[in-house]
Amino acid sequence: MRKVKVAATQMSCSWNMDENIAKAEKLVREAAGEGAQIILLQELFETPYFCQKEKADYYQYATELAENKAVAHFRALAKELQVVLPISFYEKKNNARYNSLAVIDADGEVLGSYRKSHIPDGPGYEEKFYFNPGDTGFQVWKTRYGKIGIGICWDQWYPEAARCMVLMGAEILFYPTAIGSEPEDGGIDSKDHWQMCMLGHAAANLVPVIASNRIGVESDEDSEITFYGSSFIAGPQGNKVAEAGRTEQTTLVAEFDLDLLERQRIEWGIFRDRRPDLYGIIASYDGERIIK
Repeated sequence: MRKVKVAATQMSCSWNMDENIAKAEKLVREAAGEGAQIILLQELFETPYFCQKEKADYYQYATELAENKAVAHFRALAKELQVVLPISFYEKKNNARYNSLAVIDADGEVLGSYRKSHIPDGPGYEEKFYFNPGDTGFQVWKTRYGKIGIGICWDQWYPEAARCMVLMGAEILFYPTAIGSEPEDGGIDSKDHWQMCMLGHAAANLVPVIASNRIGVESDEDSEITFYGSSFIAGPQGNKVAEAGRTEQTTLVAEFDLDLLERQRIEWGIFRDRRPDLYGIIASYDGERIIK
């Protein structure tokens, strides 16, 4: 048996970066105290979600991986607590900017980074102004406690991303996110749709899925988003094992037996019976022309 305990966290964020990092550390320590070995923090937790408005002043928050304050801080904490920490950050690389994530293993070493592949662009979520499309491709990391795949927020709406990571060997999928109300239509509540989409990733691939969202109301001039939390851990049949509320700062912890889940995936036959020879159309935009 290869049992692993995973955790999802959620919190609000202010413009005090040190305060946000300290709050995130508190949640990591709480989760580690409950035995969690892989602990997920939300997307871009160093600051409020600055993508509500297109403002060049916010480019200043981008840093190179080696110089990022949160990554350096949580490298030390991962080593101290012997936990795996995927850390979301705003990355600068020469003239490019990315919505990125560094994967820190339980010895404090950075295994690598992932750059968000799918970049949204809509009212309140103006990410194309801030981020280049990710160029790393989907990745899977062999951590001390298991093989993990990670998508960032908008990536979570794409079943192709989840399937690719599981085909590459991911045993657990993690999604740090920042999602809430729609500034131009207060009648939209996407919480159930958001969760259902990822529960489908878990069920279709027979792997646990862990999602961490932020909480709180964040405003920028005439735009306002109420982030609805509801972070959760899903089991491999698409069942919610644990779920947070919409407003509380909290941690969720669940345990999975990775050897048992691997056996179940083999026995169920969904990967044995795949027909990749028939799936070429998925590599098109219009259902006809294959992208080469």
